[in-house]
Amino acid sequence: MASPMSAGSFLKALKAEGLTVVEVGDWRHHNRNHKGPWGPVNGVMIHHTVTKGSARTVDICRKGYEGLPGPLCHGVITKDGRIHLVGYGRANHAGLGDDDVLRAVIAEKALPRDNEANTDGNRHFYGFECENLGDGEDPWPAAQLEAIEKAAAAVCRHHGWTERSVIGHLEWQPGKVDPRGFTMTSMRARIRDRLK
Repeated sequence: MASPMSAGSFLKALKAEGLTVVEVGDWRHHNRNHKGPWGPVNGVMIHHTVTKGSARTVDICRKGYEGLPGPLCHGVITKDGRIHLVGYGRANHAGLGDDDVLRAVIAEKALPRDNEANTDGNRHFYGFECENLGDGEDPWPAAQLEAIEKAAAAVCRHHGWTERSVIGHLEWQPGKVDPRGFTMTSMRARIRDRLK
């Protein structure tokens, strides 16, 4: 368990990992902290957006939509491999998920199958939304996959976590399918290699 890093430390960690970072508006103070705590943080969650077009995707993730106010993540990873910071603090990305999964992430052990939604994930996870239609056919460019790897590794490196602290939304909340188009097993292997 860890306290969330400061916004400045987050930005520094991402840049140190070699990412191209775009700061969107007053991202450092755009959050949902009035709805509950953020932290202790225990891991990183990867999502796909089910959107097309980088500018539109970033805008939706920053502002949210009817029924789900933004920010919808901390960083949006677009197809060109850039990461757009849209919020910092509690964000509407993880929702309710499985407490057994959270315990496995904290222990950095193999994940059990998610079969309940009883734990507030927005409190415990950094979230990255990745621009993709999520239909299993929309491609994942090499630059984007590398940026996902780098972003997750940056957070893990800061907190001293291994790749086992990185999960997909589909591993957290029953019924979710994201990210679709690559496996979290393959992404964790990439993160593991980067952290060596």
